[in-house]
Amino acid sequence: MYLLDTNVLSEIIKKNPNQNFITKLGTVPSPAILTAAICVMELRYGAMKRGNPFDFWQRIEQQILSKVRILEFSYNEAIKAGELLHQLYSMGQPIGLEDVMIGSIALCNDLTVVSGNTKHFEKISGLQVENWFS
Repeated sequence: MYLLDTNVLSEIIKKNPNQNFITKLGTVPSPAILTAAICVMELRYGAMKRGNPFDFWQRIEQQILSKVRILEFSYNEAIKAGELLHQLYSMGQPIGLEDVMIGSIALCNDLTVVSGNTKHFEKISGLQVENWFS
């Protein structure tokens, strides 16, 4: 099962989406496609920066969020994120807090993260990561 990162989700509504991604997405049964509440936050933030935030947000809800199951960031994920933050900082390899939270959700739910930003996620020990853009 797969947890789609924000940059992958946003690819769905681009005028010219990456064809490798679209092809791979078409081979995965929809119940196996999930995302994180943190990605919803990032999508909402991106929509709010646009000139037409509410129209764009409606597109995101209809074309993306209505088609994926959204996983929450709860107690277990918070504990795991704290451990990951400590580990990454101890190794001198910090990544963005949002990516740590997304990674913790994936680890706690035994999911593979799909992202175009594999460089950050690959720093998280034990996390399976795939890039469907290449």
